[in-house]
Amino acid sequence: MALDCQTCGACCVNLPSNQAEGFTTWVEIEPDARLLTRRDLVRKLVTYDADGVPHLRISADGRCLALRGAIGGRVRCDAYHDRPAPCRRVQPGDGWCLRYRREHGLDPAR
Repeated sequence: MALDCQTCGACCVNLPSNQAEGFTTWVEIEPDARLLTRRDLVRKLVTYDADGVPHLRISADGRCLALRGAIGGRVRCDAYHDRPAPCRRVQPGDGWCLRYRREHGLDPAR
C-alpha cells in the first residue's frame, strides 16, 4: 500500500526530538515564497524568529497551523498551493516522510 499524505500529516508536526531540544520554530519560509505574498496567509500562518526569518507558525503541541484534521487520519493543508519549499520537498515514502511517521508513532509502511 502506498503512503498517502492526506491520511498522514506527520510531516506537518514538529518532531518530538526537535521539541525535546527546545526548537519552537518549524518550517523556514524562503524569502521568495509565494506564501509571503498572501497577506491573509501571512497573518494566520507566519511567525518571525529573532533574526526576522519567517517560519510557519505552530501551535503549542507542535502542529503547523495550516494543518487540518487528525494525524494518521484524514488531513489537509490550508496553504497547500502556497506552501514553502521545505514542505514541497517531503515526498510520500522518502526518508523524511518515514522519519516523521516513525517519530509520531505511525507505521512507516502504511
